[in-house]
Amino acid sequence: MSESQVWDDVDDYFTAHLAQNDDALEAALRDSDAAELPPIAVTPLQGRFLQLLAQIQGARSILEIGTLGGYSTIWMARALPEDGRLISLEYSAKHAEVASRNIARAGLDRIVQVRVGPALESLPKLADENPPPFDLVFIDADKVNNPNYVEWALRLTSAGSLIVVDNVVRGGRVADADSKAPDVLGSRAAVELIGSHPRLSGTAIQTVGGKGHDGFALARVLA
Repeated sequence: MSESQVWDDVDDYFTAHLAQNDDALEAALRDSDAAELPPIAVTPLQGRFLQLLAQIQGARSILEIGTLGGYSTIWMARALPEDGRLISLEYSAKHAEVASRNIARAGLDRIVQVRVGPALESLPKLADENPPPFDLVFIDADKVNNPNYVEWALRLTSAGSLIVVDNVVRGGRVADADSKAPDVLGSRAAVELIGSHPRLSGTAIQTVGGKGHDGFALARVLA
């Protein structure tokens, strides 16, 4: 049995017992596939992980950068109270349309808002609204801009908030100091920013599973 098959089998076992999709989540994945969105959504286990982080935080407000088909959005929004809010920023109008339908079918459109456009244009507009600090920020968009997204997350959070940056391992390429690949450079810059910023305490975790060799960075805002 190959190593990747073992990873898949373990993922399947954990998912069956800890993070099964329900009808709304399955429909979100199905409709995303039908609309030919990239198959890069978080796994069920990762969705549950994000949900648990939000619950542990007692989150009332979540910011997501990169909506795709709304699968991760649904997982996180389900952790919010009735008067909570989740704002998700999505570059693609097509993706946002699919996501909005998926979110509405899950009964979460009352607390979730999907905003369309480049995140680096949407984030200043959001900041101008002077929203209360977000309790959790999930960054899962174009990797080259990861350090910019971390900086914006810092502006939109306060002490105790959590920032999660997905897909930082890049299949192990993040360790290549000579890489010129934009996704690697962005991931390295985000990790190094988290490690050096006086307002952040962070770590990074490598993972294996249905998405291969991957991982995330997690940072707590200190002040």
